[in-house]
Amino acid sequence: MASITSNVCEPSEVKPSALVGPVHPLGSAGVLIVNADDWGRDEMTTSRILDCVQRGTVSSASSMVFMEDSERAAALALEHRVDVGLHLNLTTAFSASNASGVLEEHRRRVTRFLRRSRLAQIVYHPRLTSSFEYLVKAQLEEFQRLHGFKAQRVDGHHHMHLCANVLMGELLPVGIIVRRNFSFEPGEKNWLNRRYRAHVDRKISKRHRTTDLFFNLAPMETERLRRIFRVARHALVEVETHPANPGEYSYLQGQDIVDHIEGINIMSGFSLPPKDDQKELV
Repeated sequence: MASITSNVCEPSEVKPSALVGPVHPLGSAGVLIVNADDWGRDEMTTSRILDCVQRGTVSSASSMVFMEDSERAAALALEHRVDVGLHLNLTTAFSASNASGVLEEHRRRVTRFLRRSRLAQIVYHPRLTSSFEYLVKAQLEEFQRLHGFKAQRVDGHHHMHLCANVLMGELLPVGIIVRRNFSFEPGEKNWLNRRYRAHVDRKISKRHRTTDLFFNLAPMETERLRRIFRVARHALVEVETHPANPGEYSYLQGQDIVDHIEGINIMSGFSLPPKDDQKELV
């Protein structure tokens, strides 16, 4: 059986026993967090995520602001005590009536650049500095207006919170939780790709709190998911899901996930130890 590894380590260096996470405040050696993206994007997406939160198969959600369901979703998060962070959007048109023309113009400029090439996000664009700053600041402020508190956790739509302009510009508040790069099984990515991702993860960990490992729920292959969930017995693991996808929604509402987690508790909410208490994987 292949071991699940963080992209911080080379495949040949990692054994299952090397994955030792820090002790969580609740006293467990590991934590499994299932986070649903796109809360507030539209009514169907929000409703499906809420269904999964109420069933206990989703821990928390990442909230999109300036979207058509953002206002309703914020009210639902308060009513149902859904743990939400900001899902930073740099690539999709804002659909709420309160999204200004200025905001959308900055978004279009940034989107054109980021979608120009798969490598665009690793390039710092000095002429777009003000647009990136405007978009991040506006979304942080709108999150606070909607939810009544400052975002304590940020990830990105299409993972663009990891782009060079956001990270090198240090646009995210220091000390908050920020999602890391995907973790991979040995052989999934080439050496250069893994080294770049490791560099980004180290940069994140200097200013922010983050999990030990991060995976996508899909593809929902039984043995793959069992391996991921087992690692959460001794590491801080985040699993990303999109319940707007019918297959993922059915999985989260069905019996298979209960069988696959093998008694591991899915955390309610999204919480990590204080930054000083986190340890790097050996």
